[in-house]
Parts: sequence; structure tokens; C-alpha cells
Amino acid sequence: MGLFTKRKAVPATQAPPAAQAAPAKPARRKSKRWRYLIAGMSCVTILGLAALAGLFFTYSLRFPDPLSLAHRQTAPVITLLARDGTELAARGMAQSYMPLDLLPPHVPGAVIAIEDRRFFSHWGIDTLGLARAAAYNLRAGRFAQGGSTLTQQLAKNLFLNGDRTLARKLEEVTFALWLELRLGKRDILELYLNRVYFGGGAFGIEAAAQLYFAKSARDLDVAEAAILAGLLKAPVKYSPAVNPQAARLRGQLVLAAMVARGGPVGALALSSGNRTPVFAPPQVRSDDGLGYAIDYALDRLPPIKGQGFVEIIVETTIDAAIQKAAHKAVTRHLAGPGSGGQAAGGPGLGGQASISQTSEAAVVVMERSGAIRALIGGRSHVESQFNRAVKARRQPGSAFKPFVYLAAIESGLTPETVSYDLPLNIQGWSPKNDNGKYQGAITLRQALAGSVNTVAVRLYQDAPKGRVIEVAKRLGIVSPLRDAPALALGASEVSLFEITSAYAVLANGGLSVAPHVIEKVRLASGAVLYQREVAKSVALVAPDAVAAMNDMLGEVVATGTGRRAALAGMIAAGKTGTSQAFRDAWFVGYTAELTAGVWVGNDAAQPMNHVRGGALPAQIWHDVMEVAHRNRTRQGLPGRPLTQSLTQAASAP
Repeated sequence: MGLFTKRKAVPATQAPPAAQAAPAKPARRKSKRWRYLIAGMSCVTILGLAALAGLFFTYSLRFPDPLSLAHRQTAPVITLLARDGTELAARGMAQSYMPLDLLPPHVPGAVIAIEDRRFFSHWGIDTLGLARAAAYNLRAGRFAQGGSTLTQQLAKNLFLNGDRTLARKLEEVTFALWLELRLGKRDILELYLNRVYFGGGAFGIEAAAQLYFAKSARDLDVAEAAILAGLLKAPVKYSPAVNPQAARLRGQLVLAAMVARGGPVGALALSSGNRTPVFAPPQVRSDDGLGYAIDYALDRLPPIKGQGFVEIIVETTIDAAIQKAAHKAVTRHLAGPGSGGQAAGGPGLGGQASISQTSEAAVVVMERSGAIRALIGGRSHVESQFNRAVKARRQPGSAFKPFVYLAAIESGLTPETVSYDLPLNIQGWSPKNDNGKYQGAITLRQALAGSVNTVAVRLYQDAPKGRVIEVAKRLGIVSPLRDAPALALGASEVSLFEITSAYAVLANGGLSVAPHVIEKVRLASGAVLYQREVAKSVALVAPDAVAAMNDMLGEVVATGTGRRAALAGMIAAGKTGTSQAFRDAWFVGYTAELTAGVWVGNDAAQPMNHVRGGALPAQIWHDVMEVAHRNRTRQGLPGRPLTQSLTQAASAP
């Protein structure tokens, strides 16, 4: 054959080979798929627009005139009730509605600059803000940011609850679009400024100006307006009454945002200079011991659907008698130098102790359910509104040891397990006991009762890496914890509130505890605006481990460092804590019904004069809990029968 062969001719009328005709079918299928896809998308779009139109029609029927909300009371009087229904206090000011035209331009300008700089250019939804928030949420693995515009915030304020769910977010977006169609931008901005919450019981710009600067919002200068705008992100964190320095720093950030936005308002911010705003003094109230609890309740007031009521009644969990007893105990024991008292001897109790006139104390008392019965954040709410029980983070010392011991118990050890109180060296660090002595072989019960440091560190070292931190986090510690041997002795800082909540898990038989201070929010008519949902209990610690911990911590109060906390006729357990150089002194303990924590120290962490957890804090704890347990039936601790607990208490020297 040659290099070329003659190809057989194909008649013009003959169909082409099948291999050549095949491409036509996929092309037709692809075209059909596109038509189906476009048709489907069109149907979805039409249905979506129809649904949106239906919602808009429904909203218009329910709320025919959104501006009518402008004439409702915008700064309600908030009446807080104790758990028994008696009045604790009334807060809030009935301020008149403030039209936008009466405000200087830098007041709304500051809010727009920091909260929604594209307010006048979007239709209620800031797509760039939503994209940024979505990216942040994906990185965080949870719903942490919402990317809300001022219109969305107003929609939530007027019509929705505070749920952070996708469904609620979609409803918020729909309401925002509807508001933009019904109202002008200035009307939306005016409504927002008169309804938003600025903290401290102040709803609306006028109430906030009166509360923080004792002047009308019409008279606010640029720096003052910036501080109020800065409050909107976190009214508690940036409150001038709680943290003036944080409020001023936040105000500087708002001024910078105003300058960056430019325009006349930016020029005003640029020319405002470095003037330091002067805050109005706190409203003069008698120091009745209720201030910290009231502030805490107000700070946790849930978003109320349809705000604009003349009076809101908040039913709290606070027990007025226990709250006043806590205030009285703190005031009496911090009365002056020498209040630490002469210790009575025994493990961790010896030595002359005293405090200064500037020393502070904090107290938290809660039920097994997590209901907060008392909250004291310092010696005087009139002098300082800083809540040390909730916001201060300090080293707990040996009050952290129960988490170490619980990790050991869960690994299979028992209160009778023998460890060794002997010198220990870990890469040059040698933990020592408070008395500088060593006892040799010792049971875990004895070691915890006497707060032996070397045994706690040995247990920490023997536990799997990260195990103690996992236990602490499981029980409710949220502060960062450094995984190092010194953690066994409380080297990482925590708040009194969180460590008290963690101890409450043991008092609750190992079940989870949901701390709360508000049960219900209602109107005088009885209409309920908010009702707390009872959290489902989750088993965090096995019953046998709870019994072992209550056995050992009961020994601390019966024979160990916590003897001064012992209650006549009541079974109690707890742990003392003293940080390095006597900077902090703690006692956290519980009965079958109540858990309480006490911290004593100085704000600037200056050392106290030999004030230990087993002395002054234990005395305060005793005095508070003695009042709290009046008319209560004596009970054994979970996992510890009453007769067994009584035998343990009777064996105390």
C-alpha cells in the first residue's frame, strides 16, 4: 500500500457518521438546562418579591404610621422589685422627645460616623457591612456580628426581640427595608436617637445627656456627643459612671471616625482639640447597699419588643435582706486598720492581719438554680460604681485548688489517696507551703483542708496536659488560664462572679448552673414583655466525684483553713485563697441551698498586711450566710448524707 489510500466517497444525501452527529444533543440539553435554571430563578424571584410585598402590606396594616411611635414615652421609669415583690429602686427619667432639628449637627453626626457611616447612601441594608460581618462570623464559627445599620437597629428596637438567630436577622432586614420605604432618612435617624439605650437606665439621647453631662442634648459639644455615640456599642463597658477613662478613649475613637468621614461634622471634630469632657457627678443616693445589684440588673435588662412604655417593672432575683446583710458585713469588716483581726491559730490562720482605709471587698450570693440573691461590688457604691464582683479579675490563690482536686478525683483518686508533702522543684521553681514546713505522706482530704501547696502542684503535674483547665472551663471559668504548674496555686486571674458560679455546680450536685438576676419584665397592667426561660440542667460532674469533693471541701470548713466560715447548725463546704504577697484574699463556699464568694483586696493590687482567705473573707462569708440561712432547714450536701456531714462537723476541734 502507498502512503495514501483512496477514501471512499460519501454521497451528499447520505447521513453523516454517528460520531459526527453526536455533539448536537449535549448542546441542546445544555440549552434546556439553562432555560430551566433561568425559569426557576425567575419563579423564585417572583415568589420572593410577592412574599416581601405581602409582608410589607401586613406591616402597613399593623403599623400604619411608624412616626406615631415618636410621641410615646421614650425614657420609661424602670421599677426594680426584689424576689418577694417589694420595691428595690426606681430608675430612669421621663424625658421629652427630642426632634432632630433641635440637635446640633455633631450629635447625629457622631452617631452616624461610628455606627453607620453609609447611612444616607443605603436602603436600610449595608451590603458591605453584612459581608464584613459574615466573614467575621465564619472565622469565629458563631454568630458574633450582625452588620446592622441604624435602620436595622431601629427595626429591632421597635418590633423585634434580641434573639441572635438567622430567622430573626432576616426579619430585621425585612423591617428595615419597610421602614426605608415608609419614612425618610431624617425621620429614621430621629426615631433612633430617641429610642436607643445608652446605659444606666437612659433611653434616648436627651435622657443620656442629662444622666452623663447634666445638660440637654441641645447643648452637647462635639466631645460630649462623641462619648455618647461611643456608648452605643457597649453601654456598660464604656459607661462614664463605671469606667470614665474607657469612655474618654472610646470618645476619641468616635472623633477620629468623624474626621475620617469628613464634611462639616468632620471639620468640627478636627477643631474640637483635646478638651477633656467633664462628666456629671453620679446621682446622689444613700449608700443603702443596693447600688451594685441594681446596676447589674439594669445592665442585663433584655431588649424589650415595642419599647416606649411609661413604666417598666423588672422582677429581679435579689433578696433584699441578704443584700443588706452583705453590705453591712463588708462595711463593718472594712471599717478601718486592724479589721483583719487577730487570727486564732491553725493552718493558714496565724499572724496579725490588717487592711487599709482603701481596701475593697466584693460579695456574690446565689441559689443552686443560679438566681443571684446578693451582689456587692465594693465598700461604697456612692464613692465607686466599679463592680469588683463582676469586672475585676484577680489571682484566686488556693481557691483555685478544687479544680485541680476534681481533675484528680475524676482520674480515679479518692479523698483517702495518699500523696506527699515534700520539697518539689520544677525547672527551678519550688512551691512552698504557707508555714514553710512539710508533712510527708498525707491524704488528699488532709492536703486540701490544710491548703498544702506541694500536693496541689503534684496533682497538677500528674494530670494529663490541659486537664485541669478543661475542668475549670467545664464548671464555668471563662477567663484565660495559663497552662503551667503555678496555675494549681491560682496564678491566673479570674472574677469573683465566675469562680462563685463554678463552685455552685458542686452545690448543685454536679448539674450546670445558669446565673441570672432578672426573672420577668412586665408593665403595670401585667402584660409580660420578657420571661426568663428556665435553662435545661446538664450534668457536668458525676455524682461520685461531687460526693468526694463535698467531702474534702466540707473538711476545709470543719477542721481546715476555712473554720471561721463555719455556720452553727448548718453544713457548709468551701475553700480559702490567698494570692502572692497577700494581694488578694478569698473565701468561696456553699451549703445545700446557697453558694457565696467573698474577695478582699486593693484595686491597684497593693499587698495587704497578712490578710488571708481564712480570716477576713471567711468572717464576711459567715456573717452573710448566717442571715441568708435564717429559717432554712438544715440539709446535707449533695452526695453527703446529713448524718455523715454532722459527724464530720462534730469532729472539728
